[in-house]
Amino acid sequence: MEMLSDSEDDLCRAAAALRSGDLVAFPTETVYGLGGDAFNPAALAKIFEAKQRPRFDPLIIHIAEVSVLERVADLTALDAEMRKALDILSAELWPGPLTLVLPKKNSVPDLATSGLPTAAVRLPDHPVALKIIRYSTGAVAAPSANPFGYLSPTRAEHVAEQLGGRVDYIVDGGKVRVGVESTVLDISGRRARILRPGGMPRERIEELIGPVDTAAAEGPLPAAPGQLKSHYAPRTGLYLYSPEAMMAVPWNKSEAFVFFDGKFRDQWIAGNRLEESSGGVPANIRVLSESGSMNEAAANLFDFLHELDNPQYTAIRAVEVPETGLGPAVNDRLRKARAEAKDNPQPYQGQTG
Repeated sequence: MEMLSDSEDDLCRAAAALRSGDLVAFPTETVYGLGGDAFNPAALAKIFEAKQRPRFDPLIIHIAEVSVLERVADLTALDAEMRKALDILSAELWPGPLTLVLPKKNSVPDLATSGLPTAAVRLPDHPVALKIIRYSTGAVAAPSANPFGYLSPTRAEHVAEQLGGRVDYIVDGGKVRVGVESTVLDISGRRARILRPGGMPRERIEELIGPVDTAAAEGPLPAAPGQLKSHYAPRTGLYLYSPEAMMAVPWNKSEAFVFFDGKFRDQWIAGNRLEESSGGVPANIRVLSESGSMNEAAANLFDFLHELDNPQYTAIRAVEVPETGLGPAVNDRLRKARAEAKDNPQPYQGQTG
């Protein structure tokens, strides 16, 4: 594994590695992705192997130009209304944290789509990602650069810690901006359906194309990434509470606590009389956003969970956030990270390689 900078020379090296079938982790605005040539089955197989990802979980194909979409998706198979929606969404929300599920071209390897007749595609809003994709093959499959089911990486060091020698190159572009994965919107049928809440708020999508459905997983296998009940999980058990229930949770110095805003944290501290005993805010408490900014909360979520996921804490106790803006995406990640979720087929086993 070699760490690269975001210099032009290093981005050209990363792109050349992708063209050669190697794996390159790089930043997007959402999380770090583990990239491989979307049209190279051998490179795709390396992604699944590196992540220990089950073959039934489809990948997201990243492009750098809307014109490349026709290499990946069969736009002639789209419903007329959904074709209009595609034109609007791609013009208004790309580049951005929105993945669109579309009928796929036969030239896309089945491994990229887990044998589904659809492909998940997005155009990321990050200069490093766009250059790497543009300089390489124009279409890069890039799931989050972490072992399957574990916390998503928001910094290059998270990738190095989790994947180690399983990845050929890591491009260090600093901390990502959005902090949660993209919203996945299926427009392959007659109605638009959100398959996974993410970095693009539902309200913004509906401003442009009208009401959209929310689709639960319809079978044992996912139609899009991030649909399994257990995902994004730390090794330390995470327990999730409503605000009302959280107020009854006592402070414990051997556990970690995650709050949405400073106001609620202060109420909880007062209820536990911590100021009287400790003289301040204990080090095992994190606040996603002091001011209650949902964008800041989303950006800090995985960063804080990485910090708290260490042997000094026996549990992480977190509170749900309001269901506005990126709130559904934050709560989705917290619910799937819960220790109570029992169906993670491959829990994180630690770094290898």
